[in-house]
Amino acid sequence: MDSTSVYEGRNELEIVDVREPKEWREGRIEGARHIPMDDLPDRMEEKEVGRKIVTVCRSGARSGEMAEFLQSKGLDAANMEGGMTEWAKRGLPVTTPDGRAGKVV
Repeated sequence: MDSTSVYEGRNELEIVDVREPKEWREGRIEGARHIPMDDLPDRMEEKEVGRKIVTVCRSGARSGEMAEFLQSKGLDAANMEGGMTEWAKRGLPVTTPDGRAGKVV
């Protein structure tokens, strides 16, 4: 799923950021849920019922693996192509957890 589509549908999607805590603190998509890649298999019960999951990382590689994992468990999941790098390149908002302007690391 491309970043513009994720931005436009963000209120209907469950965006799951699978990056490491330092990456998350530096900049994220407002409203995204942070579940690091290594923690996702043990935290699947946190998924919101009835919402498509879109996984996100810096480039789309780690989140692609996690989208495939979630799909293998029967969940409606997609990867955000190009990750946060593409999101920022398109000028979409990146914030810190406290609401300040963030950056992709």
